[in-house]
Amino acid sequence: MTSTAARPGRVAKLPPRERILDAAEELFQSEGIRGVGVQAIAERAETTKMAIYRHFETKDALVAEWLRILAAEYQAAFDRVEAEHPGRPREQILGLARFIADGLPGLSHRGCPFINSLAELPDRAHPARQVVEEHKARQTRRLVGMCAEAGMPDPEQAAAQITFVLEGAQVSTQNGSIDRAGERLLRIVEAIVGR
Repeated sequence: MTSTAARPGRVAKLPPRERILDAAEELFQSEGIRGVGVQAIAERAETTKMAIYRHFETKDALVAEWLRILAAEYQAAFDRVEAEHPGRPREQILGLARFIADGLPGLSHRGCPFINSLAELPDRAHPARQVVEEHKARQTRRLVGMCAEAGMPDPEQAAAQITFVLEGAQVSTQNGSIDRAGERLLRIVEAIVGR
């Protein structure tokens, strides 16, 4: 989804559904899913609650769609590194690490939207939680595949280590506990890939 930094000047130009998603993204990122009501989304999107429910049957459906869009952006990052480094899985893995490292400075004070969503949605049957779990499973499968193609002796273990580092770097950036998180993340992933 496009950054909402230039939001005021572009809101009126967006179609209603995109305005709603744009507003929801901004509010969910800054205040959390549970902390944001449909009325607040309607006001931010310069629309009505009725218009939101015309596009999204429930708030849960809106949350799930927002997370689907974010998941697609992450899957596109996998696609990009595969296209940029065809047949070179080690470079693909490093490209993914770079994608996360490059995104760390822009991480909101609330951190990773997937991690936060899981924390806010404890019901495993919640449609938005299912989107996150499916996304994470797909991401893990793709990373295990890259590790296998790279000839790592235990691709599942390597993918687990890389995942722990990628997600840990996001949480550490959010809480400010580790300085130079992006640089350190890249060095750790390079070491895993270089073994």
